[in-house]
Amino acid sequence: MHRDNWDDLRYVLAVAETGSVSAASRMLKVNHATVLRRIAAFEDRQGAEVFERSPQGYQVPSDRLRLVEAAREVRNAIDTVGRILQGAEAQLSGVVRVTSTDTFCISVLPDVVAEITAESPELRIELQCTNAHLDLSRLHADISVRPAVKLPDELTGDQAGILGMRSYGPANARGELRWLGVCGALSRSKAAEFMAEELAPGEIVNGADSFPVLREMVAAGLGKAILPNCLGDPDPRVERLHQGPNEVNVPVWVASQADLADAPRLRNTRRRIAEALEPRLAGYA
Repeated sequence: MHRDNWDDLRYVLAVAETGSVSAASRMLKVNHATVLRRIAAFEDRQGAEVFERSPQGYQVPSDRLRLVEAAREVRNAIDTVGRILQGAEAQLSGVVRVTSTDTFCISVLPDVVAEITAESPELRIELQCTNAHLDLSRLHADISVRPAVKLPDELTGDQAGILGMRSYGPANARGELRWLGVCGALSRSKAAEFMAEELAPGEIVNGADSFPVLREMVAAGLGKAILPNCLGDPDPRVERLHQGPNEVNVPVWVASQADLADAPRLRNTRRRIAEALEPRLAGYA
């Protein structure tokens, strides 16, 4: 690729990663008009538009995702050349967006991110917390960390361990505790499956669509609930009960969109996340 092509392409990449021309201009330390001009030059030369423009910003359609990932690899290759010339070891770099549930974003992923970015300081990981499935093909996220029996067809990745779940009640509680239910995005969880099969509707009071919120409800004495061990075990306000399921285990996956899964930057970042997650999950079996 000629240098002027790369110079234009890095403007395209900046807009793709920030989502707007204004944010890209701040990141590149140039004015708004320069970013627009360089994107237009790239699109004119290629004979195709890269972005879908809307009042919400610049979106990359799914059939252009490979272009954006290729641009990242070009940037990383250029950075690697500089490090080699300086005698430094090539490291992961750039922005990687990781989506996961609130349970993982609260309990384990901050430590995982700290460990990985300490080893690769030029890598920036952005955590996106949601219990709903994000469409990775719209560039909302590059990597998904999710508990699931199996991955959907559009994703590919590796199992990083097992999420163990047990029943918890308030610490030192006395008297009969009623079950707290699950709703919303958690209605398809293993906890919901157990409740549907084993409990009568009258045994369930209150509820939430978030395991961290359920933990707070348990700690407040509102009842007992099935919680991920990584949330329940470290919290002295709640304790494991002998009632309820003896074992609810769900595989945890670190995955990317299938079309981009072999991109070196994403493949290496997924591997690092999986390696960091495995011992942490094993500690809460």
